[in-house]
Amino acid sequence: MKRHSSLSHAGVVSLVGAGPGDPDLLTVRALRALQAADCVVYDRLVSSDILALIRAGAYREYAGKGVGRPSAVQQSINARLFALAGQYRRVVRLKGGDPFIFGRGGEEALALEAAGIAWEIIPGITAATGCGAYAGIPLTHRGLAQQVTFVTAHRASAEGGVDWASLARAGCTVVFYMGVSEIPTIEAQLQLHGRSASTPVALVENGCTPQQRVFCDTLEGLASLARQVALQAPALVIVGEVAGLGLRPLSALIPGVAVAA
Repeated sequence: MKRHSSLSHAGVVSLVGAGPGDPDLLTVRALRALQAADCVVYDRLVSSDILALIRAGAYREYAGKGVGRPSAVQQSINARLFALAGQYRRVVRLKGGDPFIFGRGGEEALALEAAGIAWEIIPGITAATGCGAYAGIPLTHRGLAQQVTFVTAHRASAEGGVDWASLARAGCTVVFYMGVSEIPTIEAQLQLHGRSASTPVALVENGCTPQQRVFCDTLEGLASLARQVALQAPALVIVGEVAGLGLRPLSALIPGVAVAA
């Protein structure tokens, strides 16, 4: 935990990972933080089941972001954390997945540090590992994948936004976050840079929740598959030979979860 004497009267801000959806995937430390919090500032992907674990009487404030939806500006969120740390002793900034993996937790930590506010990080299970596991997709596997790369795809169409050549190498699993709108670009660019059209792919929608859907195909059919199943965010795109293993864990067979080949 980072502490500063300049604002000794201020509270502590805990940047807490809520995991990929299933409340059972919260860490013990994250649960303790929620049950001790005086104030919780939470994101869009934090489920109602997880919000129900917050201490009764704690102040709650929504500060979510979503593509195509009204969203809180990051500077405004930072300012609110500063203000709330002056009002409450224990402030939790609750984020889906892990705060330091495409969660802007680093930006908030830097802002808190610069403002002289004590903060700590409580990591969570990121979507790639959680959703991959619940879908039966090991992101690394001997003989199939010696490397795994997490990519934010919301700028995949921008010039220089993604290093497609490195992602197209065989033996590499690539997990695209925030990539639903960029699926045609992902399909085209990976093949253009040498990834085989027959490479297995998987789409995981609402992973680690009762609404989870998993669909599998090959890279050349990725965009067509997404259109066919009317894929909606939040969803991950997993590219690599591991997506073709065909494993079916119990988490992929619970009521409400659909798995299609």
